[in-house]
Amino acid sequence: MSTGFEHRVHLDMRILIADDKKDMVSVLKAMLKRDHYAVDAVYDGRSALEYALAGDYDCLVLDIMMPALDGLEVVSALRRSGNTVPVLLLTAKRDTEDRIAGLDVGADDYLAKPFSMEELLARVRACARRSAAFVPVVLTAGDLELVRTTFTLSCVGSASAPIRLPNKEYLIMKQLMRAKGQFITPDRMREHAWGYDEYVGINVIWTHVYKLRKALEDLGSRCVIRSGRGRGYVLEEEKDRRG
Repeated sequence: MSTGFEHRVHLDMRILIADDKKDMVSVLKAMLKRDHYAVDAVYDGRSALEYALAGDYDCLVLDIMMPALDGLEVVSALRRSGNTVPVLLLTAKRDTEDRIAGLDVGADDYLAKPFSMEELLARVRACARRSAAFVPVVLTAGDLELVRTTFTLSCVGSASAPIRLPNKEYLIMKQLMRAKGQFITPDRMREHAWGYDEYVGINVIWTHVYKLRKALEDLGSRCVIRSGRGRGYVLEEEKDRRG
């Protein structure tokens, strides 16, 4: 049985599934969502590569035999780009050579079909834990601290009490803090907080950003969220904002 701590961490974890067997993808997606992961799904290798490069995933589950690009080509392209997201490869092939090929291009684990859903879920959890190990529990940017296990945002040196952020605002704030100084487009923000399968309008994103700006003011932080026409939003620190 999952603990409350695991539930909170899973809400912060995103999984990408890529397989052309849509029925199986539907089952995997439902089971992972039941375990409190955010899940996106695509059905060919080219889409898998595009999503993985543009997204912020904690684990990829890739079938080797896919249209457009196969799983090995996707992993190879990701590693060449410097992307280190953990990858679990799925395949109907059982030959040792195929397993070696998958690991050689940079995959982290390998599961041959047919497999039990319980084993696949266990391997996904292991991959996601490896990803989480590279992300500290407390994220920092400027004078801000964001605690991943409690969703609380605080300002170092401020007398103001920490603020617990709602889920969407927490995800947006985490994205801004991890990319401090770099603009994030509304599309990337939407994909990270809501997933590729759910569309929300720009006014919804603006409302959440407005609430985060208010939270920063209430905390007395030097950090501000600026907007740039055609560029999106960026978190920056004003050195002289507090006396």
